[in-house]
Amino acid sequence: MNNLDKKYTALLQDILDNGVEKKDRTGTGTISVFGRQIRHKMSEGFPLLTTKKMYMKGIVTELLWFLRGDTNIQYLVDNDCHIWDGDAYKNYISKGGKDYSEKSMKQISSHFSKEEFINKIKTDNEFAKTWGELGPVYGRQWRSWKSFEHEYGEDENGDDFIGMWKGKEKIDQIANLINDLKTNPDSRRLMVNAWNVGEIDEMVLPPCHYGFQVYTRELSFNERLDIAGKNNGYEYPNRINVTKEDNKFWNEWLFEKNVPTRAVSLMWNQRSVDTFLGLPFNIASYGLLLEIIAKEVNMVPDELIGNLGDVHLYSNHIEQAKEQIGRELSLDERREIANLKQNDIHYGEFISPMTIEHWDRINIPIRTREPYPLPILKIAENGPSIIEKIRYWRSGDFVIENYQSHPTIKAPLSN
Repeated sequence: MNNLDKKYTALLQDILDNGVEKKDRTGTGTISVFGRQIRHKMSEGFPLLTTKKMYMKGIVTELLWFLRGDTNIQYLVDNDCHIWDGDAYKNYISKGGKDYSEKSMKQISSHFSKEEFINKIKTDNEFAKTWGELGPVYGRQWRSWKSFEHEYGEDENGDDFIGMWKGKEKIDQIANLINDLKTNPDSRRLMVNAWNVGEIDEMVLPPCHYGFQVYTRELSFNERLDIAGKNNGYEYPNRINVTKEDNKFWNEWLFEKNVPTRAVSLMWNQRSVDTFLGLPFNIASYGLLLEIIAKEVNMVPDELIGNLGDVHLYSNHIEQAKEQIGRELSLDERREIANLKQNDIHYGEFISPMTIEHWDRINIPIRTREPYPLPILKIAENGPSIIEKIRYWRSGDFVIENYQSHPTIKAPLSN
C-alpha cells in the first residue's frame, strides 16, 4: 500500500487549512506552518510520489553532484538538471556579470538572458568556472568540510593570546560516515552536516536541508530469513518448530549467503520546505541516499524520516497543490469507472449489480488522483568502494521499475 502519497497530500491539506501568510526573500509570498514530520517505511517501496509524475533523472543527478563534492552547476547543466540554474543566474546578475560590470542591471539582463547564460555555462569552461560556481554548498560540506584549530601563544608581556587560525586537513563526512557504519554501527554520531556557519555568507543559497543522521538496528533471525526468501527465493524452515540445531544451521547459512544483519534508517533536517516543488524531490533524494548507503554497508533500508521546519506553499503553487490533493469522485463518476473496469475483473470477483462496498474491494478510485503502488529501485554495481562508485555512477545506473503516476503538474520555481 502506498501510504507516502497520502501522508504527503495530507501535509499539503494541512498547509492549506492552517497556514499563515508570510513574506519571503523571493517576494512571491507563502502560506506556512511550522514543525512537521514525514515518515516512510522503505519496505513499502521507493519513495517516489505517484500523485504527480516525478523527474527521477534530475533527482539522481543532483544527489550524485552532492556526493562528488561538486559545487559548480556545469555538471548539472551537462546532465540536463536545471534546478540550480536560477540561483546561479541570480548570482551572476547581482554581481554585474562578466565583462558587463559597468552596465546597468537592465542592460546586463537584456544582453545575457537566462537561456544565453546557461548555454554559455555549457560551452565556455572559463565562464562556467567563474559564474557556474555556487560557493561552498552541499557537496563541499559533505566531502570537504574545512577544519581549523587555534594557534596559542604568549604576547610580549607574557599574557596568553589566541593567534592565527591554522588549517587542518579537510574532512570527508561521507567517507567517515561509511567507515563508522562498518566499524561502529551503534554510534550516536553517525551524522553529516551542511550548515557551516563560517561559510554561509559565501554560498549563493544556505542549505535548506542542512543535515542528516543515520541509525542502525540488528535484524531478528526471522527478519533475516524473510529477507533471504524475498531477495533470492530461498526456502526456509517452519519457524514454529525450529530446534537449536536447526537455528544454528540456518544462522550459518544466512552468514554464508551474506544476508544483512542490520537495518539502517536515515533522518534529515530541513529548515525551509518548498512543499510543492522541493519536498517531493527531497524525499526521493534522501530515499536514494539511504539506498546507496545501505547497499555499501550491506544493510537493509529501514525508515526514512524528514523533520521539517518552515513548511510552506508559495502563493503561485496553491492551485497546483489542490490539483494534486484531488477531489472526491461522485458516485456517478465511480460507477462509470467501475463499468469500464468490468471487462478486466476476474469472473469470481464480478458482482452484478456492483455495490459501493464492492467498488472499494476492487480498488475503484475514490479521488481524482488516487495513489498508485510505489516503484522499486535497482542500483548498478560500479566499483569496489563507494568513493569509486560515486566517480563513475551515472543517472542510468539507477533504474526505477514499475513506476506509475498521474500526469505532471507544472509550477514556477521561486529563486
